[in-house]
Amino acid sequence: MSDKDFTRTITVDRTPDQAWAAINDVRGWWSRTADGGSGTVGDSYVFDVPGVHHCRMTTVEAEPGRRLVWRVSDAFLAFVDDTAEWEGTTVEFDLTPRPGGTEIRFTHVGLAPRAECYEVCADAWNGFVTDSLRGLLETGAGAPMTGTEQIDVAALRRAG
Repeated sequence: MSDKDFTRTITVDRTPDQAWAAINDVRGWWSRTADGGSGTVGDSYVFDVPGVHHCRMTTVEAEPGRRLVWRVSDAFLAFVDDTAEWEGTTVEFDLTPRPGGTEIRFTHVGLAPRAECYEVCADAWNGFVTDSLRGLLETGAGAPMTGTEQIDVAALRRAG
């Protein structure tokens, strides 16, 4: 793992097992339309924003309450030249007990500043991890995509 891979760390007033459960509730913090499951090695789900972003996340490591890793496949990003830029990257969650809660370290290995999608994707992950996942854990309500968003691909291309 490179220190240049996109990483965010949050600490929440929940146990590692509660954090683990929330992370695996991808419909509760990332996308209500995610299709499939997470949490057990071999599980997979599809994240899809038609015409904008598509990927399959397959669980390749699962240590309940400690670590979860998804491998990205079938990746498509409409707003960059290399539409398969996420292909073969991994998304990692490392959970560490802390006094009064759990530290969650999120790392998208392969999403580094040299990536064409870095600005747009880092901004999105930042919102989903630091706001939506935190909200799901702290209040019971995340802010996942609903599937009704209108996304301007040309604007995303300019932003990146």
